[in-house]
Amino acid sequence: MTQLATGGDTPTQIRPASACPANRVGSVDKHVGQRIRDRRVMLGLSQQQMAEMIGVTYQQAHKYARGINRISAGRLFEIGRALSVPIAFFYEGLDGAEDETSSHRHRMCLELARNFASISNEKHQEAISQLARTLADQQ
Repeated sequence: MTQLATGGDTPTQIRPASACPANRVGSVDKHVGQRIRDRRVMLGLSQQQMAEMIGVTYQQAHKYARGINRISAGRLFEIGRALSVPIAFFYEGLDGAEDETSSHRHRMCLELARNFASISNEKHQEAISQLARTLADQQ
C-alpha cells in the first residue's frame, strides 16, 4: 500500500506506507505517555484528577499515558496547559534511548521531589536533605 504525500493542491511524491515504521510511531506515543505520567506524578495529581482537567474519562487518560491511544495535537495542547508545560516537554529525551532501570530511577526521583515538597516543616525538610547528603557521601 502507498500513501500520497501532498504539497498544496497537487501530489508531490508517492511513498510506501512502510516508510514510517509503525513500531517507531508506537515508541513516540509511549514516550509522550511516559512524559505525561512523569509530570502528573511530579505535580501529585491522580489519573482521575488529570482526566477531569483535560475533559476526558479516566480510561482515556490511562490509554494516553500508556501510549495505547494516540493524542491529537489539540488534546496534547490541553494536556500541556493542564500540567503547566510547553508541548515540547513531551518530546524531550526522545532521541536518547532510556532503559527501564533509568526510567524507574527517574520516577523515584520525581516521587521523592513531590513528597519532599509536600513536607511543610522546614526542620524536617532540612533533616531529610542532610540525610540525603550523608548517604550520597558514603558511596
